[in-house]
Amino acid sequence: MNRKDFLSLSSKAALFLGLSTTISCKEETLEKTNSLLNKTAKGTAFGLTTPKIDNVRVGIIGAGNRGQTLIQMFDWLVKNNHATVVAISDLRKEKTDKLNAHLKKTHNTTADAYFGNPDEWKKVADRDDIDLLIIATPWEMHTPMALYGMEKGKHVASEVPIGYTLEDCWKLVETAERTQKHCMMMENCCFNGEELWVLNMVNQGVFGDLTHAEGAYIHDLRKHLLDETYYENQWRIKHHLKKDGNFYTTHGLGPISQYMNIGRGDTYDHVVSMSSREKSLSDAAKRANLPQFQNVKCGDMNTTMIKTKLGKTIMLQFDVHSGRPYDRLNTVVGTKAVHEGYPSKLYINEEELAWWGHKWLDDEKYTEYREKYNHPLWAKLKTQISDNSVGHGGMDFVMIYRLIRCLNKGLPLDINVYDSVLWSAITPLSELSVAQNSSSIKVPDFTGGTWKNENKTEMLRDI
Repeated sequence: MNRKDFLSLSSKAALFLGLSTTISCKEETLEKTNSLLNKTAKGTAFGLTTPKIDNVRVGIIGAGNRGQTLIQMFDWLVKNNHATVVAISDLRKEKTDKLNAHLKKTHNTTADAYFGNPDEWKKVADRDDIDLLIIATPWEMHTPMALYGMEKGKHVASEVPIGYTLEDCWKLVETAERTQKHCMMMENCCFNGEELWVLNMVNQGVFGDLTHAEGAYIHDLRKHLLDETYYENQWRIKHHLKKDGNFYTTHGLGPISQYMNIGRGDTYDHVVSMSSREKSLSDAAKRANLPQFQNVKCGDMNTTMIKTKLGKTIMLQFDVHSGRPYDRLNTVVGTKAVHEGYPSKLYINEEELAWWGHKWLDDEKYTEYREKYNHPLWAKLKTQISDNSVGHGGMDFVMIYRLIRCLNKGLPLDINVYDSVLWSAITPLSELSVAQNSSSIKVPDFTGGTWKNENKTEMLRDI
């Protein structure tokens, strides 16, 4: 972004980057933003290994909707002495009580509970008998909690997004590199059966060379956003009132990044983002007679395009306003095959050009590929996945299983701090692009150049 273009940057765009809206000098804003876009990391947390932890002692911060699901994903691990839930924290006692009721019923034990004070969660991080913090709180709290946890000698695993601004992202990288603690964003879609199957086919060469992919978070959340109690203090809709861009990048982008070996031979180069006008959420607020939620800034559909250093393209979409069936797209295009999700469809190129009847594989042939290339991890954990289907069909269990077993064995995590912040950073970058009339925005190199080293994703390991 050149100086002339950037001098029109509004205070709103400055906020997206983690800058103070009180900055009066646009030159100062330009300097700060250029610094965030051009900083460099050391890359010393790539492939990070730490001493083995036979039984991982866990503290859970956030006992709301997500925390109440995640506690169940530990059941098998606790029963098999791979992990122990030591402490839990939330603003509300009734929520910590629910988690403890589950522990009592399932394991005949309870965790120490911290509640009532907004800073009570720090007491969990301060404890000497906790190895891992699980963070399942509103978005803007993820970074400060992860930073505090690492400073207190804890590994941290946060719900998405792990970074709320570019400044947050850089703080996470710098702290993880300095403390040498694991810092993982828990992107559960990377551990889903369909995505792991596609990843395995990519690794086995079924798709040839990848050229393009599409991902999304298309999910009608109007009822949840407008509900008085579903999100504590209705925190989530407040983002839609003041910002415009893609607020939920990682469900679509995480799996795509693993298909494309992002951070392991390629990385994002620049983004361009555009939002449609807003109608659906404000109309729903009017019908519900909620005037405080009728001035919505976020467009109904945001489309963000990403170009990688090696020339691949990614289309990423975000729409939680419209009455559309749930969709993550999960489209992958290669020189030999194409996949589209929702519902899952596969096309395999013929040896000779076929000019007529371009069709997806029929059910029989599709099933052959599904069985032949089913990811070994999904097959290995078939029983446990079935028993834990409440966790988004089992992918939540696979995610927590992999996290704990990597810590048990002293192995690098499947999603490292660089993956975590890169996938999250597309949110503030998309907001800046939208605010700048869909201008092209450079993606910072959070990896210190280690992305140039070709490696396979850790998701292909058997542990």
